[in-house]
Amino acid sequence: QGQLVESGGGLVQAGGSLRLSCVASGGLLHMHSMGWFRQAPGKDRQFVACINWNVATTSYADSVKGRFTMSRDHAKTTLFLHGSSLKPEDTAIYYCAGTRLYEPTCIRAIGDYNYWGQGTQVTVSS
Repeated sequence: QGQLVESGGGLVQAGGSLRLSCVASGGLLHMHSMGWFRQAPGKDRQFVACINWNVATTSYADSVKGRFTMSRDHAKTTLFLHGSSLKPEDTAIYYCAGTRLYEPTCIRAIGDYNYWGQGTQVTVSS
């Protein structure tokens, strides 16, 4: 079946940086679009960034644009999210997700993703 496994979360000071990874295995290697989403306490899960798995085009939420960068390795097995200038409002559980639905860029809609990792906690202290 395969799985998505995130890592790299932790406690970061405001203004600091993070690097999250998501390893895809098994049947989840052949996605069209991969995404990062986050869920803060008491809030709905929200889109952060996505990448077209084949051509590596990306799209970002306005709240992270210019601060976060999403990428994948050449083997197309690992997804990364690099963040800088972190703010306390970036505190959340970060999830990677995958879908075989196709768009020329990548898919931003959370409802279109049907494969999810277990999440990794990121806490930004002020």
